[in-house]
Amino acid sequence: MEEFPRFTAAAVQAAPVYLDTDATVAKAVSLITEAASHGASLIAFPEVFVPGYPYWNWTMNPVQGSPWYERLYRCAIDVPGPHLDALRAAAAATKTTVVIGVNERSRHSLGLIYNSVVTIGPDGSVLNVHRKLVPTWAEKLTWGGGDGSTVRVLDSAVGPLGALACGENTNTLARFSLLAQGELVHVAGYIALPVAPADYDMAQAIAVRSAAHAFEGKLFSVVACSTITDEMVEIAAGDDADIAKLMRRPHSALSGIFGPDGNPVVEPLVDEEGIVYAEIDLARCIQPKQMHDIIGAYNRFDVFQLHHDFTPRRPVVFGSRGPAAEDPGPVIGPWRGDEDAARSA
Repeated sequence: MEEFPRFTAAAVQAAPVYLDTDATVAKAVSLITEAASHGASLIAFPEVFVPGYPYWNWTMNPVQGSPWYERLYRCAIDVPGPHLDALRAAAAATKTTVVIGVNERSRHSLGLIYNSVVTIGPDGSVLNVHRKLVPTWAEKLTWGGGDGSTVRVLDSAVGPLGALACGENTNTLARFSLLAQGELVHVAGYIALPVAPADYDMAQAIAVRSAAHAFEGKLFSVVACSTITDEMVEIAAGDDADIAKLMRRPHSALSGIFGPDGNPVVEPLVDEEGIVYAEIDLARCIQPKQMHDIIGAYNRFDVFQLHHDFTPRRPVVFGSRGPAAEDPGPVIGPWRGDEDAARSA
C-alpha cells in the first residue's frame, strides 16, 4: 500500500534584526536550529525576513523614502552569495527544508531589488528562488517583479511543495497553477501590516486566505508572518505620533498551519514572536479530493484552461531565439544559480 510523507512543520513568527543583514541571518540560523530541535522537517519564515520590509513606503512620500530604499538595497543579499550560504549550511546541518523570504539584490542593475522566496533542501541545495510576481500597492516603490519561471511546485523531501509571498496568495491563477502542478504543501510568507486601512484586519485576512487555499486545494498551508519592533516604528513614523500609534496596532500578524479541511491544525499565533508546530500527514489530502478536486474530477478542462508561461525573462537576449522549450514540469534537484535563468535543474 502506498505511503505518504508525515512530518512536523514549523511556522516562524518573528521580526528581523531590522536592516541588519548579518544579525538577521544569524537569527534565522538560530531559529532553524531551534525548530529542528523540536523535530521540524519543514521550517517556514516570513516574507522578506532578510533583512526586513520597507514600511516607509506606506508612511513617507517617495522622495522622503528614497534614502531608506538605498539602505535596503545595500542590505539586500546576493543570490548566490555568503548570506545564502549561511542559511544553506543551517538547513544541511539540521537536515531540514527551509523556506525563507529575502530581499534579493539584482546583479545586472544597480539599485534593483526583488522580493524573493528561497527554498532550501535538507542537503543545503537551493531548490528554487521565486521572485514575487507583482509587488503589492506601495511595495511597487521598492521591488521589481519576477516571472513565471519560478512559480513551481518542488519535488521536495516533505512532498510536493509550493510557495508564494503575501499578496500573491490572493492571486487565484497563481494558486491554481501550483495546485495543478500537484501541490500538497503550501508555504505562505507574510509581513505584519499595521499600516493597512483602519477597517482592514491583517490577522483575519491571513487566516481567510490560508484557509481558502487549503480548502480549495485539499492541502496543508504553512503560514509564517513577521512582527513589528520599536525600531521599525521609529523609522516609519519619525515624529508623527499618529503613525507611531498605527504601527503598533494589534492583530497585524498571524502565523499557523491549516489543513485540507480549511481549519487550523493548531491554534495560530497572533502578533507575538514564537514558532508554531504541527504534524502534517499528507494522506489526509486524499479523501477530501473525492468530494471536491478542482484539479481533477471536479473541473471541466474542456471549458476552462489556464496558460502558465514558464519562460524566464532577461533584460537582453543575445543571438537568435530558438523554439520555445516544452514545460519542464516540477523542479527536481538544485537550482542552477545563474541570474534570470530558468529555475530548474
